[in-house]
Amino acid sequence: MVIAKKILQTIDSHTISQNRIYKSKTSKYDGKVVECEAFPSPIGTTCEIECNDKSIVTGEIIGFKENKNIIAVHENNANIILGSEIRVLNSSNDVIVGSHLLGRVLDAFGNPIDGGAKINDSTETWPINGKPNNPMSKKPINEVLDVGIRAINSLFTVGRGQRLGIIAGSGVGKSILLGMMTKFTDADVVVVALIGERGRELGNFVSEILNDESRKRTVTVAVPADKSPLLRIKGAERATSIAEYFRSKGKNVLLIMDSLTRIAHAKREVGLALGEQPTSKGYPTSVISMIPNLIERTGAGSTNEGTITSFYTILADSDDTNDPVVDTARAILDGHIVLSRELAQLGIFPAIDLNQSLSRVMNSIVTEEHQNQSELVKKLYSIYQENKDLILMGGYAQGQNPEIDSALNNWNKICSHIKQHFKKKSSFEDSIKNLKKIN
Repeated sequence: MVIAKKILQTIDSHTISQNRIYKSKTSKYDGKVVECEAFPSPIGTTCEIECNDKSIVTGEIIGFKENKNIIAVHENNANIILGSEIRVLNSSNDVIVGSHLLGRVLDAFGNPIDGGAKINDSTETWPINGKPNNPMSKKPINEVLDVGIRAINSLFTVGRGQRLGIIAGSGVGKSILLGMMTKFTDADVVVVALIGERGRELGNFVSEILNDESRKRTVTVAVPADKSPLLRIKGAERATSIAEYFRSKGKNVLLIMDSLTRIAHAKREVGLALGEQPTSKGYPTSVISMIPNLIERTGAGSTNEGTITSFYTILADSDDTNDPVVDTARAILDGHIVLSRELAQLGIFPAIDLNQSLSRVMNSIVTEEHQNQSELVKKLYSIYQENKDLILMGGYAQGQNPEIDSALNNWNKICSHIKQHFKKKSSFEDSIKNLKKIN
């Protein structure tokens, strides 16, 4: 099948001949997971499975149980039968990295899916699970990162090496906001991971978001929603590994992952297949531990390295910002941008909710004047929202409360400050100038 052919293209003949000494046969298959007699290979080993019609599908070892290997199949509806032969393809957990990946769109296995030329092999590799790092050796975040979005630059200033979540329900503009960041952010390399999203968005992203200039510095890893949960997890890990590699070369990297929730859903499927007990909202404990493991790989590097500034979209199902994935991510991230459905319905995009959003490093990287002005704007926004119903019903008369008067007089300026056309960039300096107009 298609996935099996692509994997075979990326594994050299030496590796195949070296690993195929390990063989087994299926003893159980439930449509997603295969069990077979144990052979000595670690978790993450890629295997090929011969189907009843002599075609080949691939799978990955995800665990061991009662002297049996448990293999999750990469393709749906594979024609696997009892006694199907299983052979090891590759037990390596390294991914190919290098500057030759810039401008390309890859799948979970690192194969190009953009219709371009085959990617040349590279001698440089990076562990798919990352390299251990000493948190005490990480550089402090002390430099502003211009993301080109006026509201974020001025009210939730981002530092190089910061990790932010973008939290919203469906259809509130997360993808548009990410597209703006991809084009406008001042970064040496941009790594975009489109995980578990609609296949249609991939084509739109490449054709509409990436222009000739931004494409030269961008690596895209795309694993749509119809792919197996293991491939979705592998795609997220591959994108993070590529970002880590460029950081080790001294580059300032922007990592955009859309979406962390779909990765958590994939991990939930794998965990339940292994027999883990579901806890809050059906998520097993492995999901809660995976999220910080993935996020902590990004951030500032050591003295001679660059930085990875990461943005993770987090889907708040039914606009519930207390979802377990939202809660876990919010606790480990260095800030979060919450998008408001109410503002989106008013036609204000990006629909950033100033009350609920937060940047934990802003106060340490901006001037005191900038900090005071941003706090004033957030205060006026909050006062207006608290008294909005009273104002709209005509129950408030000007002059009764100076703070409400100020919020009412500046409301249009605040909305104008937040609102920004998705094709127009606002530099950090212009964002500050515009902020000072609100008083």
